[in-house]
Amino acid sequence: MQAPPAIAIMGPTASGKTAFAADLCRRLGTEIVSVDSALVYRRLVIGAAKPDAAILASAPHRMIDIRDPHEIFSAADFAREAMPHLQDLAVRGKVPLLVGGTGLYFRALIEGLSTMPAADAGVRAELKARMAEEGLLALHAQLQALDPVSASRIHPNDPQRILRALEIHRVSGKSRSDWQQKSERPAFPFRLLSIVLAPKDRGELHHRIALRFDQMLADGFLDEVRELKADSRLHPDLPSMRSVGYRQAWQHLSGQSDAKTFREQAIAATRQLAKRQLTWFRSSVSSRWFDPQAEKDELDYCIRAFLGPV
Repeated sequence: MQAPPAIAIMGPTASGKTAFAADLCRRLGTEIVSVDSALVYRRLVIGAAKPDAAILASAPHRMIDIRDPHEIFSAADFAREAMPHLQDLAVRGKVPLLVGGTGLYFRALIEGLSTMPAADAGVRAELKARMAEEGLLALHAQLQALDPVSASRIHPNDPQRILRALEIHRVSGKSRSDWQQKSERPAFPFRLLSIVLAPKDRGELHHRIALRFDQMLADGFLDEVRELKADSRLHPDLPSMRSVGYRQAWQHLSGQSDAKTFREQAIAATRQLAKRQLTWFRSSVSSRWFDPQAEKDELDYCIRAFLGPV
């Protein structure tokens, strides 16, 4: 028996995923399973570009607003909680649409995550001290010597993943890539079409990012962060508050930047996020890439060829 179909719609921030996916959702009469690490949190609305009530009414979304922002939600949590939604949609004869830009969530759900050694607070503290003294590039160079496969996949400006990879090697004597290779991953129980939406002109993407951020400011983003900041359970090291835009807004409201600098930093950080997302999605050799504006016909044909006329 052939596995049921599912469609993954990936792409960098501000690439037009939500509008395209909502339209496809309505055409297919199905629902969207959000694959976004910010949308899982309640109260992260404007800065997370959460779909509005009109979109949610016509294109229902699952896996949004399922945690409070002071709670930790991992990629493993996402995979465990998202899979039943996919199975429920398939049983009802609907095609699940997996939509978002969080590459690790996609990997956890589709490929499974490796079993890794537990975190070691002492080792992590030592590595952070080295990072403060020697700089992040020195730690990335060490990772390159110890685990070149992981180093090639981790951006030199990604402290969290660099520290974790070095921590894994220190506590286990094995590289992160060794652990990943030895992990047994169950097969994804769907026949999957993976689509990446990305403007071919990176300048256009940068323009969209700036326009969207300015609209967020006009919509009251800073007021949203002020309310979050007033919650004693929240602090800037939480995953929710490390989300792009929220981190810079928190710093701005703490007096660490003026309005102009805050805007520039937030837009620059969003561009860096988009760059990391594009790099991540390029590692998926089975994905089909489309410019959502210039290649609408090709995109529609690809979906029709996968599902039949919609």
